[in-house]
Amino acid sequence: MITRRSVLGGALAAAGLPLLAPGAARAADGPVPPAFSVAMPVPPVLRPTSCADGRDLYEVTIRRATAEILPGTATDVLTYDGHFPGPVIHARSGRQVVVRQHNALDAPVAVHLHGASVPPESDGGPMDVFAPGTSRTYTYPNRQPHASLWFHDHAHHRESEHVYRGLSGTYLLTDEAEQRLPLPKGRYDVPVTIRDARFDELGRLAYTMGDRNRTTLLANGRITPYFEVAARKYRFRLLNGSNLRFFSLSLSDGTPLTQIASDGGLLERPVTVPVLTLSPGERADVVIDFSRYPLGTRLVLKNNGTNLPDRLTQVLGFDVTHTADDPSSVPPVLRTLPAAADLPTAAVTRDIVLSMDEDGRPEPRGFVNGRMYDPDRVDTTVAFGTSEIWNVTNANRHAAHNFHLHLVQFRVLERGGRPVGPAEAGLKDTVRVAAGETVRLHVTFDGYRGDYVYHCHMLDHSAMGMMATFRVR
Repeated sequence: MITRRSVLGGALAAAGLPLLAPGAARAADGPVPPAFSVAMPVPPVLRPTSCADGRDLYEVTIRRATAEILPGTATDVLTYDGHFPGPVIHARSGRQVVVRQHNALDAPVAVHLHGASVPPESDGGPMDVFAPGTSRTYTYPNRQPHASLWFHDHAHHRESEHVYRGLSGTYLLTDEAEQRLPLPKGRYDVPVTIRDARFDELGRLAYTMGDRNRTTLLANGRITPYFEVAARKYRFRLLNGSNLRFFSLSLSDGTPLTQIASDGGLLERPVTVPVLTLSPGERADVVIDFSRYPLGTRLVLKNNGTNLPDRLTQVLGFDVTHTADDPSSVPPVLRTLPAAADLPTAAVTRDIVLSMDEDGRPEPRGFVNGRMYDPDRVDTTVAFGTSEIWNVTNANRHAAHNFHLHLVQFRVLERGGRPVGPAEAGLKDTVRVAAGETVRLHVTFDGYRGDYVYHCHMLDHSAMGMMATFRVR
């Protein structure tokens, strides 16, 4: 259960301050298996209960369950339909998906489809919760192009713990343009959620908001697992599902990753990236060609950083165990997006400043433009159908942030005054913002009218107040 004390603990940790007083008790790290000793599961695909009337209907129950994260140990988790890792929903542009969510927990929840353009009543905003024992129907029109989206709890002050304990899932939206491409498909198209965790001495998920001691990495809900692959190309849809941790990912042999997509779908062209950085909530699709490796090879997806313990440097092992036919390829052109100079003219330029207390006070707070989140206040009003420039600045000296805008996919124009590289030049809904940095965004509000939020997607920071409401009218 999230308490005021745990919220403040998260704020202290995020500000680089001691999480616990000297001598205070701390839950011990529980025993974890050696790296690459358990197999990584592929998340289960949910099946609709009805496909009538041009829409797919799903019935999902949000409930407690147990999962074998640690071998031989049943760990309590929160789930969608009992699945940990969370399940996958397949959707198609132009075809409506309706999900009736049943709350079997003892706390209110809200389900947010992250990255989707949906009407406000189906956005799953932080205050639009539904109570234990009740249900909520979410309607997803899927009017946008293909994208690797995800869904998660968004109940204000509870989302951090709920997501940490398992309330997230994958929503893969496709369209004819994507399906025509010869990219890896079927069993060779694999969603992978990476995140960190900590376990106590009884094998339970240990939760404290702002915990900097989550030094166990999970890939699809298993601890530093292995994944058997054929000597051919695979598409991996990577999601950073952590509350606070940034990942800098690379392959152990130094081969660059081939990135083909970001939050809002395919890039214009594939990009080779030696290191792929993902902040919480960000996604990137990469293609890895295992045909260059002999059978018996283990290739490791690594997490890079300075002074990291060994347990934080290895994410996932790929074991090349067999051969397979490979009709797939990565085309030199994936889609067409307007050049920055050809985007619609911005009617307004806004400055959005993210900040949090870093002065050592006992109750640090989070702010957007100097104000803490107030659900009864509309902070920004935009005109439907118009485009705007948002300059998002991290005013902190030490704490990193990122920025997520509901309803829309935006274009990142500049980072620190310079044009962004091709890996960030596609459609985005979440962008990292380092301390002292400014990112410049082009946003078009042509989806729906209503109230939505923007916030830091380091979930502890938004719980501290780093969130605001915008109204499209």
